[in-house]
Amino acid sequence: MYPTLQADPERAAWIETTAAELRSFGERHRAELDDANRRARFPRDLYRELGKLGYLGPLVPPEYGGLGGGVPEYVVISEEVGRHGLVSGQIAAQGQRWLLDWGTGEQKDRWLGGIATGEAVFSESISEVNAGSSFKGMAATATRDGGDWLLSGAKTHVNLGADCDVTLFYANAEEGLTSFLVDMTLPGIETAVTDPVGLRLIRTADVIFDRVRVPDAALLGPAGGGLKTFLSTFNISRLGNASELIGLGRRSLEVGLRYASQRQVGAEVVTDFQGIQWMVADAWTALQAASLARDDAAVAHIRGEDIALRTTTAKHLAITAAERASDTAYSLTGGHGLYFGEPYTDIAGDIKVLKVAGGSAEIMRNYIARRVLKDPGHEGLA
Repeated sequence: MYPTLQADPERAAWIETTAAELRSFGERHRAELDDANRRARFPRDLYRELGKLGYLGPLVPPEYGGLGGGVPEYVVISEEVGRHGLVSGQIAAQGQRWLLDWGTGEQKDRWLGGIATGEAVFSESISEVNAGSSFKGMAATATRDGGDWLLSGAKTHVNLGADCDVTLFYANAEEGLTSFLVDMTLPGIETAVTDPVGLRLIRTADVIFDRVRVPDAALLGPAGGGLKTFLSTFNISRLGNASELIGLGRRSLEVGLRYASQRQVGAEVVTDFQGIQWMVADAWTALQAASLARDDAAVAHIRGEDIALRTTTAKHLAITAAERASDTAYSLTGGHGLYFGEPYTDIAGDIKVLKVAGGSAEIMRNYIARRVLKDPGHEGLA
């Protein structure tokens, strides 16, 4: 659903082609994708294939093997990944954004092309047991040792943490919060796969750093500049989260409608009942509203405008829309939808993860409220 982005004829044609290609990819590999999802196995071969098609590197220039697109291309691919239950490239896109914004020439040459094509897998080691949306409780440390740094800390909820080639490690240095690009083959790193309820194709892991020695060249951005590096990427990546949520909502509602529109109830089918029709109307409207907000943020980014409030609004609406669509699908299908052989429970699990990833629903509401209350015109209300 791209109500604004499709207004441009050239982009509309690209969206149609991209959606068709990703739909076909999902149909060809459905059995392997579903099996990997149930087993919480990262299907690296399919991930690499998506990279070869250009769908892991929407933000990366062609000279590095990427698509050479912008935020509109990024959100379209993210939505279609959710719509067709594919391996998410969200973590890769965040790594690309970090490297493009903050990476040195050497760092880009080493990592950017591989991340864009799927040959190298990226992760971000940020969250800890007592540090999530707030970094105040972060215990990971970065200590200078001559011309090197020694990194120590226990990270959790790291998507692809046990499958990646490089991770972005956040730690507290003397200068403040600092980020480092770390080769995962270095000594002193241990990983343990965990068992998430959703996004199981990009499974999570705990990642432990024990005095891992890295050179000064591993710094991403300046020492003490970790908050800036974080915010520069997450204001964009929230649109990826929102888009995957919209795609998941579309998938759940569409599959449910296919079943309900042929499920006989006496002389009628499920979708003939007014109560069901109202639920469908509410779910579709919520998805359309989230899509409009997301498209508005993507277009605003092209214009060079501040998008923090727009991206936060888009994710907030997308959470609500995806949850409503998922709940409606269960009402459409009844007992038929209550089995693991159907996609509804997998979709609901993915929605739960994305509701938290990149900032929970409560964090979104807090930020929106602060923006409205601090602005003399209450962000357009006056």
